Amino acid sequence: MRIIFAFGRSYPARTVLMLLSLLLAGVVESVSLSTMLPLISAVLEDQPHSNLAVQVFAVMDTLGLEPSIPNMLVIIVVGMTLSNLLILLGNRQVGYTVAHVATDLRIDLIKASLGSRWEYYLRQPAGALANAVATEAYRASTAYEHAANMLALGIQAAAYAIIALFVSWQAAFLSLLIGFVLLVAVRGLVKTSRRVGKSQTRLMRELLVYLTDTLASVKPLKAMARDDIADSLLRGHAGELNTALEREVMSRETLRALQEPMLAILAAAGLYAGLVIGGLPLSSVMVLIFVVVRMLGLLHKAQQRYHRMAAQESAYWAINEAIDNAVADAEPVGGNCVPALKRHIVFENISFGYGGRQVLDGVSMSFPVGSFTTMIGPSGAGKTTVLDLICSLLAPQSGRIRVDDCDLHDLDRRAWRRMIGYVTQETLLLHDSILANVTLGDRSLNADDAERALRQAGAWQFVQECPGGLQSIVGERGAKLSGGQRQRIVIARALAHRPKLLILDEATSALDPESETEICQVLKSLTPGITVIAVSHRPAMIRIADQILEVREGRVLPVPNAADRDGTITQEAKA
Repeated sequence: MRIIFAFGRSYPARTVLMLLSLLLAGVVESVSLSTMLPLISAVLEDQPHSNLAVQVFAVMDTLGLEPSIPNMLVIIVVGMTLSNLLILLGNRQVGYTVAHVATDLRIDLIKASLGSRWEYYLRQPAGALANAVATEAYRASTAYEHAANMLALGIQAAAYAIIALFVSWQAAFLSLLIGFVLLVAVRGLVKTSRRVGKSQTRLMRELLVYLTDTLASVKPLKAMARDDIADSLLRGHAGELNTALEREVMSRETLRALQEPMLAILAAAGLYAGLVIGGLPLSSVMVLIFVVVRMLGLLHKAQQRYHRMAAQESAYWAINEAIDNAVADAEPVGGNCVPALKRHIVFENISFGYGGRQVLDGVSMSFPVGSFTTMIGPSGAGKTTVLDLICSLLAPQSGRIRVDDCDLHDLDRRAWRRMIGYVTQETLLLHDSILANVTLGDRSLNADDAERALRQAGAWQFVQECPGGLQSIVGERGAKLSGGQRQRIVIARALAHRPKLLILDEATSALDPESETEICQVLKSLTPGITVIAVSHRPAMIRIADQILEVREGRVLPVPNAADRDGTITQEAKA
């Protein structure tokens, strides 16, 4: 039941309104059903031996109502109608909250993940985040729905229990005792459902993580005829998930199959207690049996809801754990210094390492404003680490980085990053228009900003030649465009918000020499208006650099810009 209190703390107003509606519905239903015994007594012409019948007649006399059959029928109909309207109001709040639960969990998880430190984000499988957003949030909201309905059914059952106790507390107590024993007897099915629900959450996450990784590399797998291996592994994960689902269904259907015999046992117990032990008149026994069977039927429905909640609630705790972990590893806020980038970016004795391996060791260097810097060096030497430090995605373990006269950790982090345009090797384009791919939905950017950025990136000419211009659809991952065109759009995206610093991480490594040369000319033309820092091994990118820095064995050393008249690069500048 922890999930009820958890949701109550998250949505107090809606939860209180729901509980009040359900409680009032229970009271109204109890009052209306209290006239059932005198009604049946009147029909069967029994004497109202029950204290409940006598009290009902007394209340009706006090209110000036004749205890006639029509009046009692009206009370029952009006009471049941009002009760159901109140239940509808409570369930309406449940429906609203269910929708909010799924949405809020998704938003909270995405916000927490994007706000976490870069090292934490790198450790999270993409499939796990996709699974949490797509399935765990939905299952968590479903768990709340089952929990709320269980609570509603429980309150309705309590209303019937009160009536049964007034009719004959001995018979009602015996039926409730037997009912409680039967409910306890099947609690093992609920425990099974909870265990299976946890397994489903774990297995679904593992399946989507593996599926996401497999789909990202499906082309080489097919080319090497190794897709059957991936298929067999996916089948293995899917088979385990299928087994867990089968166990949940079996547990649920077993509980459902046991309910009818259990109701029959309880009805027989109530009938025996009323007629043999209590010596009640037939009218009282009929009302007692109706009320007890109805009450226990509601309790069994509540147990079914509890059973389903137990199978789904693990998703709620899993997604909340993911949110809490991301929040606990949140990125530092940063300082209040407003960045300007008017002179330089300076590294002063910077050291940084991963897991005991020193990547940068006492590095000092400078990136003058308006210059074009190309960093070279072997793979894994720390070139991308330098870029991550500049973007404040990583923090140096010793030393300091200055932007003009302000330490990087004292800068307003978001303001600094808004001054950066970042282009990676992967040309990740949306299956949308060119305009949408340049602006990424930023409402502060319009078609004029997109056109300016495309002109800066040397892409405006081919965009004009497209049938729809800016509204042309680029296809899945930009499949309708050439490699050079895709790269230009990605560069335009980085330039759309007028950055002062453009960072290129192997941005031209996948291009043919002709396209690379054209893009390098475009990039060089951006200086000195924009400071450019590039990581590249390509000769064209090295030739246009104002300074070349070689990253090797934890050190960063300047390399002369040694391009001869034929455009070849000296061995010293090669990586």
